[in-house]
Amino acid sequence: MTISVLLADDQHLVRAGFRSLLRRDRNIAVVGEASTGDEAVRAARDLRPDVILMDIRMPGMDGIAATREILASLPATRVIILTTFETDEYVFAALAAGASGFLTKEVGPDGLREAVRVVARGDALLSPSVTRRVVGEFANRPVAAVASGGDRLGVLTEREREVVRLVARGLSNEEIARELVISPLTAKTHITRAIAKLGVRDRVQLVIIAFEDGLVSS
Repeated sequence: MTISVLLADDQHLVRAGFRSLLRRDRNIAVVGEASTGDEAVRAARDLRPDVILMDIRMPGMDGIAATREILASLPATRVIILTTFETDEYVFAALAAGASGFLTKEVGPDGLREAVRVVARGDALLSPSVTRRVVGEFANRPVAAVASGGDRLGVLTEREREVVRLVARGLSNEEIARELVISPLTAKTHITRAIAKLGVRDRVQLVIIAFEDGLVSS
């Protein structure tokens, strides 16, 4: 099954480089390009790509606002944020807007193609180290700023809540398995069920809900 990709970056050379690398995979097709956030929104609505590689800093509407607007009408589309450095101050905001992960622009050919495949199959492109940064961001925010009201996590079993708590602490499936003395496959199953019950996109959104609903506080 071919994965359709939209490239959104204000630098022509960056788009050309990514297009060239992605076309080496027969199962990935670059269906369009955009140089601004506004163009990305229009192109996404016209082309309905499976995956968008989205730069954060673009003229006019930035990548965060474009991501939020695109996912409001195309929830099945997956957005990978492109950033110059892992510590980009806007990464957290992009993830909160619904992005499925991020890549630095220094990513290698294999890493780029694998990232597209990962998010296309519904997984989050977020390493434990980055999850911990998301945790840190929430830990530094006033509770009132993220409180959502209600207990969305009430639909989860106790074991599922425990798994979500560990996901929010930044643990990988393997680390969760060791912590709870279960198999990595079982850990993944619990995460998948929690995602389905809560109606969220991926483990990134699980982390955000865990903090918003007070399951994890620091």
